[in-house]
Amino acid sequence: MSKCFFRCLSLALAIGSQALAQNAPKAATPPTDSQVSVSDLLRQASEAYRTGRLDAAIESYQIALRQEPKSAEAYAGLTRTYLKQQKISIAAQTASRALQETDSPVIHTALAEVYFRQAKMVESEKEFIKGINTPHPDALAYLGLTEIYDAYSLHAHAKAMLDKAHGLDPNSPEIQRRWVRTLKRSEQIEWLKNYLSGPTNDDPERRQGLQDFLTFLIGREKQPRSSCRLATKLASTQADLKAMLIDPTHLHGYGLSVKINGHSSQLLLDTGASGLLINSKLARKAGIEPVSTSHFLGIGDQGSMSGYVGYADSIKVGELEFKNCLVEVSNKRSILDDDGLIGADVFSHYLVTIDFPTQKLRLEELPKRPGEQEAAAALNTGEDDEDEDVEETDSAKTDKAQTSSEKKEPSGRGPYDRYIAPEMQSYTKIFRFGHNLLIPTRIGNAPPTLFLIDTGAMLNSISPEAAREVTKVHVDPDMQIRGISGSVKKVYSADKAMLQFSRYKQENQDVVSMDLSSISKRIGTEVSGILGFVTLRLMTMKIDYRDGLVDFVYKPPGVR
Repeated sequence: MSKCFFRCLSLALAIGSQALAQNAPKAATPPTDSQVSVSDLLRQASEAYRTGRLDAAIESYQIALRQEPKSAEAYAGLTRTYLKQQKISIAAQTASRALQETDSPVIHTALAEVYFRQAKMVESEKEFIKGINTPHPDALAYLGLTEIYDAYSLHAHAKAMLDKAHGLDPNSPEIQRRWVRTLKRSEQIEWLKNYLSGPTNDDPERRQGLQDFLTFLIGREKQPRSSCRLATKLASTQADLKAMLIDPTHLHGYGLSVKINGHSSQLLLDTGASGLLINSKLARKAGIEPVSTSHFLGIGDQGSMSGYVGYADSIKVGELEFKNCLVEVSNKRSILDDDGLIGADVFSHYLVTIDFPTQKLRLEELPKRPGEQEAAAALNTGEDDEDEDVEETDSAKTDKAQTSSEKKEPSGRGPYDRYIAPEMQSYTKIFRFGHNLLIPTRIGNAPPTLFLIDTGAMLNSISPEAAREVTKVHVDPDMQIRGISGSVKKVYSADKAMLQFSRYKQENQDVVSMDLSSISKRIGTEVSGILGFVTLRLMTMKIDYRDGLVDFVYKPPGVR
């Protein structure tokens, strides 16, 4: 499983992460309760939070609360700081205690952010709406609704919420990190330069991703190119899926034959990846020249894989040819023993059908929205920032929040809200975070959680925390799992788990369990498991990336 750094950027700008402690100035001696006013303590805490001195921020917020036990700003800041430290349960306890002390919009917003991180999307939206249904709405509540509606694939609503957030507080660093994605390239460059010139509260991975993106934007500015475009006029097509083997008798996935600048390759088709990631050997043959450096993250505990980003003049998949598209290149000669990966999201302008039983990939036109003009298809390799994602909520009940019950006619270039065509009413609504497709999944009789749909992962897996809710978990020293970021240090085995997703149930014995906290942190919401190739290979899977919809069709062997 791979991570396109452009998608990492989208998540980094929208969410942020832990402190870059090694670059942050050391905290001063904490003030005593009587030395500093509450307002000064809150300013000090906010500055410490924004520059990555999280322990100092917590200390100042706690002192402020000792002086003013009902301070909503102190409780909200403390909750947000614990979230930044990935102390999710402590953040939840803090927000709940705050609501017992004071009913404030900023507290509801902070609690909503906790719920969002816990993947409690319905509860999160309700709390964000409480944060704006007040004479003095909280700008960060509008920002939170931006994230939720993008996750629901309600992009028009998300843009409306972002506009309101920016209008209320254009100087908020959190809002600025999201707003910058709406600016021109030159303005993004200037903002990123200023942002990265001092200490931030981004962790090293995210800061590196931002620096990589800035380098790319600067290179792009110096070497103007047209965007990736479709050179062949085909409304639909299909291509053969090629067996990718671990050894002569064992599959680990299916791939596509892809020609890059005329050079043939076989790339693993990976719904858990984004864009095209190829090895250095293939890149040299294809003549892919570096535009900027890059780093790639995936499953594994050995950190990021280094490489670069360049352009391919021609990419051919079946009957389709795309011109002038981005390609990411690993510095390694092999990517998990393959030529590379191709994320299914590169075909997001199409309805994507991955028919594993017949070993076919089919691409068809997406249903047109009412009143929509025809748009040109392209290979979505991540150059153009897009957001995305889904589930029914309380939106329809709140006119003031301009929620998901409203239907807008498409006009111009968008953004648009999700459209469910009549023939797609039976599809399952999913949450989309960039290229990541998260589907509501029950483990046994436990409440629904979110699982990543990942054809690049060989096995189904469950986080140890989620598995312990329904079964016993123990360390499995014989199981080895390897991904883009190397081997997983600790692998567990869960005795038994029934997985329920979409219209299907699957009984799993000795389920693989591993720590998924790094994936959850990067995405920004809790990922409790992965639906891997071992299950997905039994299905014909249809993906509508535009509207955040998937459909699974299972036919028993021998049934036509």
